Amino acid sequence: MENKFYIKELDSYKKASEKSKKRMGTDPKYDLELLPSEQMQNEMRDFLQERSKTVGAEKLYSQRRFYHHLCHMIQQQKNKPESFLDWEKTKWIKKMKTWLLKQGLPLTESYKRVDGERGIVQAKTLSYVGHLIDYLVRLKEADVNEIAKDIWEIEKLDIEVKQDLTRFTKIINFKEIHQPDLKEEIKKAVYFQLRTESIGTVKKEMTAIRRFSRYLKENHKDINSCADLDRTIMEKYLIYMKTEDTGTKRYRAEITRLRSLLNMVADIYQYPQIKELILNRDIPPDIKPEFKVYSDEELKRFNSFLSKVDIQTARMLTIHQMLGTRISDTMTLRNDCLIEKNGDTLIRIYQMKTHYYEKPVSQELAALIREAIRYTEERYGKCQYIFVSEKDPTKIMSYGTIYTRITKAIYRENLRDDNGNYFTFGTHMYRHVYGVKLAEMHLDDWTIARLLGHKSLRNVKYYRKMSNIILANDTRKTRNRLSQMILSCLDGWEEEYEQIRYDDSL
Repeated sequence: MENKFYIKELDSYKKASEKSKKRMGTDPKYDLELLPSEQMQNEMRDFLQERSKTVGAEKLYSQRRFYHHLCHMIQQQKNKPESFLDWEKTKWIKKMKTWLLKQGLPLTESYKRVDGERGIVQAKTLSYVGHLIDYLVRLKEADVNEIAKDIWEIEKLDIEVKQDLTRFTKIINFKEIHQPDLKEEIKKAVYFQLRTESIGTVKKEMTAIRRFSRYLKENHKDINSCADLDRTIMEKYLIYMKTEDTGTKRYRAEITRLRSLLNMVADIYQYPQIKELILNRDIPPDIKPEFKVYSDEELKRFNSFLSKVDIQTARMLTIHQMLGTRISDTMTLRNDCLIEKNGDTLIRIYQMKTHYYEKPVSQELAALIREAIRYTEERYGKCQYIFVSEKDPTKIMSYGTIYTRITKAIYRENLRDDNGNYFTFGTHMYRHVYGVKLAEMHLDDWTIARLLGHKSLRNVKYYRKMSNIILANDTRKTRNRLSQMILSCLDGWEEEYEQIRYDDSL
């Protein structure tokens, strides 16, 4: 059998333009004989076949360069592997980096960010090799129970996972938990956490436990299980987190998440000492971040600017502003979200997959939503969601797509805030504006919470506080003028009235 992978045989090649086919030459293919073993040749063939499902023929052709880099590196090894799975991914990447350096090739590449600045990513050859090894590991583990794997595919778990569709998570990776028994304990704890917590919360807990695992690997090599942990070790870790450059600025949040996950381990495995590892006094008080809202002028400026972006994005952000929802709630609006009840128009807003709430909307807003639905149906047919991905209309438009479009337009149109800086695009600031306006209407806390989609009254106070601050700022000039009028009338009054001059409230 000839060990070649012919790009001409792919469906994507047959659909490619004539110009694209010309760029690929008369016989575009991969020479698999460059690999030293039949096993590796077969593995690469499987990888290329799978990759051809997600990238076009021309891109697959251009990636031959990374394949050739990989082949040349392998050919220079004294002890050549028989399979790509003979080495860990970290070893492949290390070997590849060494080869690139010897060839005078860079390990990183720069790219232009949406704000015009330059960013740095690893060389495409390294990414290519990483994708290859990841694919083969997944293929090997395909028949293994998902829980037993070191990388879980969320869709293959036998539980319903709370997922933010705007920031969709496909996997949970346990490979960077270095202690074998600890890894198994954390797997079980995460499995139970996923039953009640959102995948977003669990991801943050995983970040915390991975950092803790790295610390144990470097400083406490004898620790293999949560059963081996004690308060002394944890106190040292807390000092480390406070004094060393760990890569995180959110100390309180990370320690809280670490405690949550370890406490779940304690409950499952009956390790009572675990619940004494992190005490309440170890967690500093919660400092509420600055509560920011757009000024009225900034809001007018931004809404005028929306005419410079594509129509469906403009509709989404206008609807988002008028609803006062979380951006994830707006982006997951369904095409049947509008409901008529007793002559009123209501909108049904889903939070995660199943939980929803309803609230009334104006006829103007309803008309705008219907126009957005019509736009989507004309282009993609009947879809579950209003705002869909152009590449795959069965999925919603990603938050990254919205952010990139708006940010690029802000720099292109030179949109500035009240301080003369480039406009900060934050979809949650729309929600802050909405909440403040509700507070200024003197609605009760329960009504405000319901209209915002909150389950509790806890955050309503922040909207009321900001409303009072804005009111104070708006009326400061008037209040100062009244104070001066009072003070100017004091001359000639009796002595006891003189204390008014020193009253801090004036």
